[in-house]
Amino acid sequence: MATILSVNNIEVIYKDVILVLKGMSLEVEEGRIVTILGNNGAGKTTTLKAISGILKSEDGEVTDGSINFYDKRIDKINPEEIVRMGIFQVMEGRRVIEDMSVEENLLAGAHTQKNRKSRNADMEMIYKYFPALITRKKIMAGYISGGEQQMMVLGRALMSRPKLLLLDEPSMGLSPLLVAEIFKIIKKINQEKKISILLVEQNAKLALSIASHGYVMENGRIVLDDTVEKLKKNKDIQEFYLGLSEVGQKKSYRDVKHYKRRKRWVT
Repeated sequence: MATILSVNNIEVIYKDVILVLKGMSLEVEEGRIVTILGNNGAGKTTTLKAISGILKSEDGEVTDGSINFYDKRIDKINPEEIVRMGIFQVMEGRRVIEDMSVEENLLAGAHTQKNRKSRNADMEMIYKYFPALITRKKIMAGYISGGEQQMMVLGRALMSRPKLLLLDEPSMGLSPLLVAEIFKIIKKINQEKKISILLVEQNAKLALSIASHGYVMENGRIVLDDTVEKLKKNKDIQEFYLGLSEVGQKKSYRDVKHYKRRKRWVT
């Protein structure tokens, strides 16, 4: 598989002072789902924002390293151009346009498309993946359920015809039943549309169930990465992220002496 996204030893600083990412590296292969695991504050969301280019709107900056998409460097270009290149970020918390209808929200994702026929065909595709939206398409987005909103923002992302989807906590605030449905659709989209996906998700068990490769972040760095099959068998992953540790015990990767940190940093 060809590598479509390469994050090379990047450093991210907010407000010229706060160092968040400290030599972060990862890769996404074409057509694959890759997941980033880690506790709150590890730097997962900042990584996605660095890739999508929206750091600048939050006084953040990639100050070292590089990000390449299909061998083109993107860490110095604006987010609008990054979307046109085929990268779309679905942010945590859904971020719907509440006073616009579901259909209008979906069409907002197609702003880079000029062909009406193509937009209409893509809309039909969205309703195929998310049939629950068909009866809701004329309703204001602020009045539909959280699960329907999540379906809508995923559909809005697909309307941009992405080559790479950045998904930030798609399970947030949803019932277990809806979460299972959303993840089933994410996997289906990946398989049928061959869209590469970089997934940030607190629910490690779910993330590992659909991904092929995983990275573990802590304190702005990658501390472990491997295939999903190997990560599932890793005793530290089982303990720290899959809830298989002894009751009451808490550990951090900083306390673990036996894991081997893979040296992937670019000189």
